[in-house]
Amino acid sequence: MTEKSTLLMFLRAQRESVLAILDGLGEEALTTAVFPSGWTPLGMVEHLGDAERHWFQEVVTGRVDSGEPASRTPAAVFAYYRAQCRRSDEIFAATPLSAPPRGRHPGPLADEITDLRGVVLHVIEETARHAGHLDVARELLDGRTGLGPR
Repeated sequence: MTEKSTLLMFLRAQRESVLAILDGLGEEALTTAVFPSGWTPLGMVEHLGDAERHWFQEVVTGRVDSGEPASRTPAAVFAYYRAQCRRSDEIFAATPLSAPPRGRHPGPLADEITDLRGVVLHVIEETARHAGHLDVARELLDGRTGLGPR
């Protein structure tokens, strides 16, 4: 297994965890804030779609395709997330791990991300962190646990 395929495998596993954790929740649960921050599970999925779009399109390629969710319905947000993940995979496949970003992330993290490898590691970390948040949210919403991919 190559380094690139290993990174993609871990990224996809975290994305699948996000979707598996939320599978079966209705619109009311998906739009219920269970943490003091006010984040909802659906809002977290939209945020993760935005993160995929930002890191792979804005930072790696220096340009962004249009495409925000047309509405904030669960179907639209999940479709947006999946579309951003597909676009990220296309960019990842076409870009060498050592390629420097053509765009720039605002803020201090910009100086630490020097190539595609750094971008994908950051997105794995961010997706895993938020999958953990979603796991706790699911438990608080309906008591279900252990819902990631098997």
